[in-house]
Amino acid sequence: MAQMTPDDINKIVWRACDTFRGTIDPAQYKDYVLVMLFLKYLTDLRNDKREEYRQKYKGDETRVERAMSRERFHIPEKADFDYLYEQRDSQRGKKSIGELIDEALATIEDANKEKLEGVFRNISFNSESNFGETKERNDRLKHLLEDFSQLDLRPSQTGDGQTGSRDVIGDAYEYLIGKFAADSGKKGGEFYTPPEVSTLLAQIVAPKAGDRIYDPCCGSGSLLIRAAKEIGDGNVALFGQEMNAGTWALCRMNMFLHGFDSAETERGDTIRNPKRIKDDALEKFNVVVANPPFSLDKWGAEKAEHDQWKRFDRGIPPKSRGDYAFILHMIASMAATDGRAGVVVPHGVLFRGSSEGKIRQKLIEENLLEGVVGLPANLFFGTGIPAALLFFNQVKNDDKVFFIDASRDYEEGKNQNRLRSQDIEKIVKTWKDRQNVAKYAYLASVDEIRENDFNLNIPLYVDTFEEEEEIDIAAVQQEIDGLEKELAEVRQRMAGYLKELGLTS
Repeated sequence: MAQMTPDDINKIVWRACDTFRGTIDPAQYKDYVLVMLFLKYLTDLRNDKREEYRQKYKGDETRVERAMSRERFHIPEKADFDYLYEQRDSQRGKKSIGELIDEALATIEDANKEKLEGVFRNISFNSESNFGETKERNDRLKHLLEDFSQLDLRPSQTGDGQTGSRDVIGDAYEYLIGKFAADSGKKGGEFYTPPEVSTLLAQIVAPKAGDRIYDPCCGSGSLLIRAAKEIGDGNVALFGQEMNAGTWALCRMNMFLHGFDSAETERGDTIRNPKRIKDDALEKFNVVVANPPFSLDKWGAEKAEHDQWKRFDRGIPPKSRGDYAFILHMIASMAATDGRAGVVVPHGVLFRGSSEGKIRQKLIEENLLEGVVGLPANLFFGTGIPAALLFFNQVKNDDKVFFIDASRDYEEGKNQNRLRSQDIEKIVKTWKDRQNVAKYAYLASVDEIRENDFNLNIPLYVDTFEEEEEIDIAAVQQEIDGLEKELAEVRQRMAGYLKELGLTS
């Protein structure tokens, strides 16, 4: 088989989605397709390593098996993709294909408890409600296996060695997650940050080698991965928490596919039950990034007053809007020495009053807010509203707040707008320069912000007003007089023509 390109992989896995279209919601079938991609990857990776060791040890199976036991994953022979594919036509009087797949996943999970425990727990390929009765279910799953059998995900076939393979397969995974987000609207947007926004946010927080990076609502993990890739050498530690069990499982698989095997992602409600605790305090990180759910209702305000982690000492956000709950959690998780954070927020966070206004004031007066970047509308799946990025820093170099209005620079799409590479480069360069740019950026003092009652609405600081061209009234009047003269002449000629034709007296 010829070496597979990313486009080859993307086409095959997207075509495999036809198995489920029209039967269940995209928000559900994404789990089945992504799990099958992960299973195929694990199987091909094991087969490739086994062949490598057989050549190295000249067929000595004892040494081969010893070497295989030290590999990233242990995949039992009758729990792999190859075995399931072989069984796709031999189901009469035997277990259904769905049963076999479920058993295989459970076996793999048991054999890799430290890494995969709980990853497949919330999915069943043997669901009658999703796939119909046994015969119909077997037919659908047979087609799914046949589609995925066309993939060759061995490192030697998908890139230059193991790192190249991870990039290709990981990118295919990201491609699918993005497609599912587009198909499923708001449900997809809840677990996926557009890659361009992730890249922009990651470049501004500027993680460095050795950093510990944390996302308190990590979704499928794309934002964490983008931040880690900014470092390049893999010398990074990733941490996250995600409340939705299915999305957490996607995140775990996504981390493995990108080679971040040591990433620690927990399940649970970050506000009500934060899991990153050390020495009876919130764990601290060099970099904190997040795209929390916008204006989350019922986020846990009822427990905030007595929060044992003291996250809400600056104020308690409204119970119907949890934006500042996540922001305060992120700030509480920043390392005192060099902690910095970047978060995606709706524009209301910039100007809403009441308790949110008081929290915002304290964050500014404590010199934690480094800057605000306004983004174009319609970048995110499931919402057309424009968003902004807020950046916080424990060790700022000045006492000012930098505003960038990047809302007008983007590529317009049919369903979704996107930031182009030149747009990202412009924002990042401007951010690093931290200088005023007419109609685009402004470095504001705290006094200026105080005069605006701590309102961070970007137009208060970045004047994008375009003056209309000055009108020469005399010239315009002269042009009007000329047109009226021409019109009178035309009317006179028309009256003459009509008279000649006998149409008027």
